[in-house]
Amino acid sequence: MANHYRELFRTPGATGLVLASSIARLPQAMIGIGIITMLVQQTGVYWLAGAVAGTFTLANALLGPVISRFVDQRGQSRVLPIVTAFSVVMLLALIFAVYRGAPAALFFVLAALAGTMPSMPSMIRARWTQLFRGKPQLHTAFSLDTVLTELAYIIGPPLAIGLSVSFFAEAGPLVAVGLLAVGVTAFLMQRQTEPKVVVGNRSNSGSTLLIPGVRTIVLALLAMGAIGGAIDVAVVAFANDQGWPASATFMLAAYALGSLVAGLTFGALRLTLPIEKQFFIGILVTAVTGVLPVFATDVYVLSAMLFIAGISFAPTMVVVMKLGTIIIPASRMTEGLTWMTTGISIGVALGGMLTGPVIDAYGARAGFGVAIGAGVMMMVVVLIGLRTLAAASTTNIESAYS
Repeated sequence: MANHYRELFRTPGATGLVLASSIARLPQAMIGIGIITMLVQQTGVYWLAGAVAGTFTLANALLGPVISRFVDQRGQSRVLPIVTAFSVVMLLALIFAVYRGAPAALFFVLAALAGTMPSMPSMIRARWTQLFRGKPQLHTAFSLDTVLTELAYIIGPPLAIGLSVSFFAEAGPLVAVGLLAVGVTAFLMQRQTEPKVVVGNRSNSGSTLLIPGVRTIVLALLAMGAIGGAIDVAVVAFANDQGWPASATFMLAAYALGSLVAGLTFGALRLTLPIEKQFFIGILVTAVTGVLPVFATDVYVLSAMLFIAGISFAPTMVVVMKLGTIIIPASRMTEGLTWMTTGISIGVALGGMLTGPVIDAYGARAGFGVAIGAGVMMMVVVLIGLRTLAAASTTNIESAYS
C-alpha cells in the first residue's frame, strides 16, 4: 500500500502548513480552560470562572462564521491580522483586569470581545481544501488535521492548567495569547497555501446554512459535540464516585487516543463507498459505541470502553469535512467549515450543561445517558437529511472527486 502521508508531505507548502498550524491551533484548546483556572486561582468563585469562559466560547462560536465570511470575501491575509490583533488586545485586557481585581461585569465584556479570535481549524482546513479539493490526498490531509486537533486538546488544557498552578494565575492565558500571536503570524507566512478569493454568484449570496445538506451536517455535529461534552462531565463524576478523581485524566486520554489512532489509520485508506454512506456509517457507529460507557463497572473498564467509543470520532469528522468540501461552493468554503466547527462547539457546551444537573439528580452513571440521548438525536437528524445529502453530494461529485 502506498504511503499516503509521505505523498502528502511531498506537496509544496504542506510541511510548512502542518508546522505552522500545529502552533496556531493550540490557543483554541488553552484559552477557555486557562480563563477558568486563572479566575478560580484569583477569585475562588467557580460559577464566575465558568460563566466568563462560557461567554468567550459562545461569542467565539457565534462570531466565527461572520469572520469567516469576511475571510471568504477578502482573503485570510487581509482579515486574520486585524481580528487576531483585536482578540489578543482584548485577552490581554481581560488578564490585566483579573490581575487588578476589576468588577466582574468587565470580565464578561472583555471575554465577549475576545471572542473575535478566528476559527483556526476552519482556516487550516480551507487551506487543505485549496491544495487538494477533488483529489484523494484531501482524505489523508483531513485525517492528519483531525489527529493534530486531537493532540492539541490533549496537550493544551494540561499545559494551561499546569502553567497557572505552577507559576502564577495568569501564566496559562498569557502563554496561550503568545502562542496565538506567534501561531497566526507563522500561519500567514505560508503564502503558498493561502486560498484564493473566489467570487460567488448571486445564488450563493445568502447564508451558507441555506445550502442543501449543510443544516443536516451542522445539526449532526452539534449532537456529536453533545456526546463529547456529556462524556467529559460524566467521566469526571464517575472518577469521583470511584474515589479516584485523578483517573479522569487517563480515562479521557483513552477516549482521545482511540480517536487519534483511528484517524491516522483512516488517513492511510482509500474508500470507494459513496461519501453520504460513509457519513451515515460513521454516525451510526458513534451513536452505538456511545452506549458502552453506561455499562462500565470500574475505571479500567470505562477506559477500555472510551477507547472503543473514541475510534469512530476522527474518521467521522474526516468524512464530514470531505462532504462539506463537496456541497459547499468554493466562494463560501471557510464560512461553511466554520459553521461545522461552531456546531461542535455549541454541542460540547450544551452536553456539559445538560449532564451536570442529570448527575446531580440521578448520579454519575446517568450522565452517560445524556450522551446516549444525543446519539439518538444525531441518528434521527441524519436519517431525515440523508436523501438531501445524497442529492447535494451527487450534484457536485464529478467536479469534487474525479
